[in-house]
Amino acid sequence: MNILYVCTGNSCRSQIAEGWTRCLGGDRVTARSAGLEAHGLNPNAVAAMQVVGIDISSQSSSILNKEDIAWADVVVTVCGHADEHCPLLPPATRKIHWPFNDPARVTGSAQEIANAFAATRDAMRIQVEQLLGGTDGLAPCR
Repeated sequence: MNILYVCTGNSCRSQIAEGWTRCLGGDRVTARSAGLEAHGLNPNAVAAMQVVGIDISSQSSSILNKEDIAWADVVVTVCGHADEHCPLLPPATRKIHWPFNDPARVTGSAQEIANAFAATRDAMRIQVEQLLGGTDGLAPCR
């Protein structure tokens, strides 16, 4: 199964989802992420995933293109803007929407920002587990 995660800037939420899917899905799924724009990989997202032992630092921030859409069996939009502006998908492509708030918009102390990214990371793991069919048979991620 090919899963494509889409958000506005492809810097946080879609990157976290891609990282979880790569880890939890093992060899049975392939994951990519893309954005309506490319804002660069958010260092707070990298740090939040590193806490749970997943390195997403080599993932890249990219703009959604026709090849991504043709490749995907499932497209998951992880923000309202991406959901509203998602291009038309092929009839056989399943589309899912997960409305996550953007942790990059949180202001406050470094700890408050880290907490927002951790909350997104943890909630995203649950969504990815459900998408992959529950926890049975998933690769062992922390």
